[in-house]
Amino acid sequence: MVRFPNAKINIGLNIVEKRTDGFHNIESCFYPVGLCDALEVVENKADSAERIIFSSSGIEIPGNVNDNLCWYAYHLIAADYSLPNIKVHLHKHIPIGAGLGGGSSDAAFFIRLLNDKFELGISWGEMHHYARQLGSDCSFFINNKPVFAEGTGNQYESIKLDLSMYYIALIYPNIHINTAKAYSGVNPKKSMRSLENDLLNSPVDEWKFFIHNDFEDSVFPKFPQLKNIKSALYNEGALYAAMSGSGSTIFGIFKNKSNLKSKFQNAFVFESKL
Repeated sequence: MVRFPNAKINIGLNIVEKRTDGFHNIESCFYPVGLCDALEVVENKADSAERIIFSSSGIEIPGNVNDNLCWYAYHLIAADYSLPNIKVHLHKHIPIGAGLGGGSSDAAFFIRLLNDKFELGISWGEMHHYARQLGSDCSFFINNKPVFAEGTGNQYESIKLDLSMYYIALIYPNIHINTAKAYSGVNPKKSMRSLENDLLNSPVDEWKFFIHNDFEDSVFPKFPQLKNIKSALYNEGALYAAMSGSGSTIFGIFKNKSNLKSKFQNAFVFESKL
């Protein structure tokens, strides 16, 4: 059985306060986009002591197999449900550490895939429970619909935001940004206007005046090429452009189809209808 875990973008990202546990509370809109990995699970009927055999292709995944979120998800579910030994193959296409939630999406889609393939009967609430143990934004990909996110990015409220009439361009310049360092450079503060109830309801071509990713304040001075990419997207006609998450992907929302691969030849470029 094969599934295609998709990426997400952050439309606005307000870092509102530092928590007593050292993490930060945020406000953001999570919106799914069509850039996808490919994830396959088959039952391993061979005599094997390994419960899960993981392989990958495409973009190289750093770390050990046992560090992969799919490996963790399998063992979480296997503690509560009867699962056979399996083989998992992940073709990685979503850039890693790019602010697009690719690893979290893989894990969430893996949970859904196990439930469907082996008819486990896991409820939506249980799937969210497993996903929340794997990462702050992992649970978002269980429903995989636009939400207003709060807390550490793990508390969601559904919103009616439809951008299907627009196009998106993702530009990832192969720059890795350490999330902890990105957070260390921000000054948490409450937003003066509500992102959820006010700003997201304004016309998309007005977002550039009011909707902001707070990480840009600390990241752009260290990586000015990211600011240049954002400016270039506006020059190419983007209605709105911003960094996603803590970076380093810069996205642009366009009224018409873009053609930017020749403009950013040294970067990963994805263009699609939203």
